[in-house]
Order: sequence, then structure tokens, then C-alpha cells
Amino acid sequence: MKDDISVLVCDDSALMRNLISRIIENTQGLSVCAKAMNGQIALEKIAEAKPDVVVLDIEMPVMNGIEFLKERKKLHLDIPVIVLSSIATEGASVTMEALELGASDFLTKPNGSVSADLSTVADRLVELLSSYGFAYAIMHGKDVYEPDFFIRQIKLREAERFVLEQKKEKIEALQEQNVEKITDKIVPVANKIEWNPPEKKQAAVIKPLRDGGKIDIIAIGISTGGPNALREVFKLIDPHMKQPILVVQHMPAGFTKEFAMSLNKICPLEVHEAEDEMKIESGHVYIAPGNFHILVEKRPSGAVIRLSQEPQRNGHRPSADVLFESVARNYKNNALGVIMTGMGRDGAAQLAEMRKQGAWTLGQDEQSSIVYGMPRVAFELGGVQKQVPLKNMADEISSLARSHL
Repeated sequence: MKDDISVLVCDDSALMRNLISRIIENTQGLSVCAKAMNGQIALEKIAEAKPDVVVLDIEMPVMNGIEFLKERKKLHLDIPVIVLSSIATEGASVTMEALELGASDFLTKPNGSVSADLSTVADRLVELLSSYGFAYAIMHGKDVYEPDFFIRQIKLREAERFVLEQKKEKIEALQEQNVEKITDKIVPVANKIEWNPPEKKQAAVIKPLRDGGKIDIIAIGISTGGPNALREVFKLIDPHMKQPILVVQHMPAGFTKEFAMSLNKICPLEVHEAEDEMKIESGHVYIAPGNFHILVEKRPSGAVIRLSQEPQRNGHRPSADVLFESVARNYKNNALGVIMTGMGRDGAAQLAEMRKQGAWTLGQDEQSSIVYGMPRVAFELGGVQKQVPLKNMADEISSLARSHL
């Protein structure tokens, strides 16, 4: 029998603690091990409850979330922390401060009163808790379900919601026709699901159309686990990097500007939130803004960034697939594509297309990925030339960039 990923919920609102706990307890493989109304109580409960991951509010009495993170750092605690706070929507800088202090990721509470319906963020919360909690639990000897198991649950819930919505529409239509009210209930898809981890596939073999050329541009796609992974890469990147670097990090609108500023503090290169028609300059880093796809466009005067609000790709906007597709089309074998930690498959197909065009490609390895989803699919599709641990990624990117100027 599998162990649960145990969660400590820290929020000053009893209602929010209960709502968050309900989401956790209704997810097979997750459980609440403790609750706390402020950071001080949370710190006191960690030793006894031994959580695998903490859900943390920011605004709390006695000890707020930022103070908790500072104290956690002093105590050398390595438990992953997911910030779930309404203040994040009002002050992205506070959220970035939380990430700088060691928070793993963040999620914003829905707008509205404290009793706002959390179901709108429930799937994302489960994704983050299972991803970060899995990595920590495995490291500490527990036998827990893999993140793919929780993805399956999320998809089943989506299917249930779709069926319920269809049922509701049918009932309303029949009621309008004065047909007798239907009262039967939808049976949930499954209370408990059986799980067999997917078998690892052999990587497909791609025969590039041309040999790898000089590297004129670098494109990075990343998702869950990305904020801290990118901090690690960019603080160690070659300060003499000549190529521009474009990054798609799945992040909500309103946060990417602060995120770019946060990276700029530690990166030897200049980091910007990308803007439409911005000239792409060598040795600069461009972060795709939340809710916009980022593309490259070559002009006689030089390459520029184009932003688009075309529909989501793979459930995301920005999408790594859109960026990689654009780079493959415009640069062919004169590019480097990098795919890193993240749930799902965004970027995988178009990294394979970059590889087909002759571009150089890297993928983060399984051991160092918070979620080995995007890089796994890219590897299986034959899009990854070399798998690299996170600790070596900055050196690998820098070395390739220097070797193929």
C-alpha cells in the first residue's frame, strides 16, 4: 500500500483551512497531517507532523508567510512550500520575495471574499502539492504515487465536471419544455482509481535535415518547478553569453514582470519581460509575459519579439510549443532548444521539430526534475540530444553557446 503525500495547511482563516483540506482529502494519495493558523504554529507542528509539503498563506497574525520563510531558512528546513494567497494578486513583488526566500511555487486564491470557491484552482493546487511533495517524500524514503497518478485524477475530475455540466444543461432545457424534472444523480467516475505507472518508452530516432550549425538564439520551455530551476540556471549562466535567450515559464499574467526583475538581480545578463516589437539583443534574456505567446520574427534590421493572444496551446498561453515552433521555422539549425521540468507535454513536439531542423537540444534529466513530464515526452519523441541534471544545466548551455558562436 502506498504512503500518502502529507500536507501541512497554514492559513489564518478557519474556513480557508477547511476548504483547502477538503481538496486535499478528496484526492487519493494526498492527506492533511496538520493545520496551523499562523507561521509560528506551523513551525512548531513541522517536527511532529513531518509534512512532505506546506501550503502557506502570506497575510497572517503573529508570524506571516514571509517571516515563516525567513525562519525556515534559518532553521535549514528543506520542506517545499507552496504559497496560496490572495495578496499575490495585489502584490506580485511579495510573491517573488517568497520565491527568493525559498518558496517552491505559488498559486493565487480566486478573487472575491474569503469564502470564494477554491474549485477554480483545485486542480492546479493538487498538481503543485503532488509534484513538490512527491520529490520530497521520495527523498525521505516514502513510497508515494508518482505525479502522473495525480494527473489521471485531475483528468477524471475534468471529465466528471464536463458530464455534470452537460447533464445540467439537459435538465434546464427539459424544464423549459415543462418536462418532468430529472432527479437522478451523476455517479462519480471513480472513488478509488487503480494505478499502474506507464512503461518507459524508448526514444524515437530523429534524423536531422541538416547538421547543427552556429547557435544564434537559445529558447527555453519550463513549467512546474520552473521558478527555482531558472534561478539556479541564470545565476550561473556565462556572463559573456553572446546569444539572446527566450524563456517560456508557465506563469499567470501580472507576475512575469516581477519574475523577470527577480531574475535580473541574480543573473549576470540583463533579464526583461518581453514586449511586442522588442528588438532581440545578444546576451539578453526575455521572459514571455503571462497570457501571451512569444514568437520571433526576422527582419532586415534584425530579429524582434512578437506577442500573440492566439488560443492556448497544450492548455497554456504562453506555450513552449509556440516559441519552439517559431524558432525552428526562423533559425532551423542555428538554435539551441532546452526543455526543463514541467507537467504535461508542452514544448515536446516542437522541440522534436527543432531537432529535425538540425538545432541543438537539451532536456533536464528525470532525477533533477520536479516533474519529469515535458522533458520525458520530448525525450521519447526523439527531441532531446542530451539529458542534463539541473546543477549542470547552466554550464551545458554556456558551453554549447561558446562552442557554436
